[in-house]
Amino acid sequence: MVTEVKVEGERIYTIPLRIRCPRWKRAPKAIKEVRSFVAKNMKVGEESVWIDSSVNELLWRRGIEKPPSRVRVKVSKFSEDLVEVKLISEIAEEIEVEEEGEIPTSEHGSKIRED
Repeated sequence: MVTEVKVEGERIYTIPLRIRCPRWKRAPKAIKEVRSFVAKNMKVGEESVWIDSSVNELLWRRGIEKPPSRVRVKVSKFSEDLVEVKLISEIAEEIEVEEEGEIPTSEHGSKIRED
């Protein structure tokens, strides 16, 4: 039997991640900052916040020392006090394009435009 989960509300947040800590702790601290920011603004406990793997990959993409200075996420709150944090679809698509491979180029090294 499939049970439907009711979404109470969705919001889009820009979370600032200007972190003041040693370099080798910045990405893990960024994950904690996202979790605490969402918990505070959605009025739930930190244990109720679920962070999608796409957000995690974005924060770790440049390594442990250089997470982004801010991140835009879509936050959905469900009826059972569960909060889900996902990347906005445009950002997720950009990451997928970068991971697919190289941009097609001509013989001279310039990018090929597809009109």
